[in-house]
Amino acid sequence: MDKNGHADVTEVPYRSSAGAPPGVEVLAFADLVTRARGHGVDPYSPVRVAFHELITVRTGTLCCSLDFTDHELTEGDWLWARPGQIHQFRSDLDSAEGTVVLFQPGFLDTTTAEVARVDQYFPYRPLTPSGVAGDALRNTLGLLESEYHGLGGLPLEAHVEVLRHLLAALVLYLSHQQAAAGDESDDGTGTEAFRRFQQAVERGYARSHRVDDYARDLGYSVRTLTRATRDAAGCGAKRFIDNRVLLEAKRLLVHTDLSAGVIAERVGFPEATVFTKFFRKLAGETPTAFRESSTTHGRVRRARRAGQ
Repeated sequence: MDKNGHADVTEVPYRSSAGAPPGVEVLAFADLVTRARGHGVDPYSPVRVAFHELITVRTGTLCCSLDFTDHELTEGDWLWARPGQIHQFRSDLDSAEGTVVLFQPGFLDTTTAEVARVDQYFPYRPLTPSGVAGDALRNTLGLLESEYHGLGGLPLEAHVEVLRHLLAALVLYLSHQQAAAGDESDDGTGTEAFRRFQQAVERGYARSHRVDDYARDLGYSVRTLTRATRDAAGCGAKRFIDNRVLLEAKRLLVHTDLSAGVIAERVGFPEATVFTKFFRKLAGETPTAFRESSTTHGRVRRARRAGQ
C-alpha cells in the first residue's frame, strides 16, 4: 500500500513452479497460496498477471474482484481472468474448495486460441454451467487435474501435449458458455473485423481515441467496425475505445499515486481538464472523487479482513 492508501498492484509474470510442466499449472486453492508466497507475492494483494486464470469453486464461497467489479463465486461457478486485468481475492482461499488453472498466452494452439477468443477482453461475468454443459466442464477439468498430477507414465513432451489438448477442450467449453450467456456474440459475422479492432485498441488506446484512425489502419470502414463491435461487444466502436481508456484510467487512479495530469497523458489526453471532462461523462464523477471513494472502500475491506 502506498502513502495515500492505494493498494499497490503487483505485476506478476508467468514463472513455472519447481517440477511443474512449462506453460500450465493446475492448483487447488490452498496450493495457489503456497505458489504465490513461493514467488514472493501476497496472494491477497491486487495483481496484474501476465497469464490466464480459470477459477472454479466446488464448495463454499470465494469473493474476488476483477477490474473493479466484485464477484461472489459459489459452487459450480467459473471466472476467467485474462492477462492484464487487475484481479484480487477478497476472502480467504481456505474458505472454499476449488481449482485454479493458470496458463501462459501462447500455450494453446492458434486455432483453439482463435475459436475460444482467448485474447478478447470483455466484462466477463461468472458462469454457472448446468446440465450437460456443467457435466462436460467438470469431466474435462477432472481429466486435466488427473493428468497434471499423475503424469500418466508419459514422457514430458507427451505429457505437456496431453495437458494442452485437455486445456483446449476446457477453454472451448467455457467460451461456448460465455457466448450462450450473452457475454459475446456467437455469430461469425464481423468476428475477424472485431478481433483485429480489439487487438488494435489494446495496443493503441493511449495514442488514438478515434474510430476513423483504427478503420484506416485496419482497412475497414467505420461502419463495418461499428457494426462488428456492436455485434460482438454490445456497444459501438467509439464506446468500446472509450471504455478501454476509462478502464485503464481507473486502474491508474486506484492503484498508483500518479496525478490526474500524468494519468491523462498516459491514456492519451492532451491535458488534465479534457481527461476530467471525459471521465466525468463516462463514470459520473471526477477522477479525484473516484480515487477517494475507491481508496476509502479499499481501507474498509482491508480493515474487515484484518479483523477476521
